[in-house]
Amino acid sequence: MIRHHLQRLTARLRASLVDFAEDERGDVPGWVLITLMTAGLVVVIWALAGPALAGLFEQAISRVSGF
Repeated sequence: MIRHHLQRLTARLRASLVDFAEDERGDVPGWVLITLMTAGLVVVIWALAGPALAGLFEQAISRVSGF
């Protein structure tokens, strides 16, 4: 009796694991990838253009302050 229950439980667990492995809901949705890639691009562009943008900002402030 106990052996039969253990066999049924094992079969159900095995079937659940197969269903879980074949389930595509675990994939990252496209919008998440697009959001992460956009954030990565912003960080890279900011790192490259940051000093130049800071220089432009300081020039603009000094010109406005000069009036």
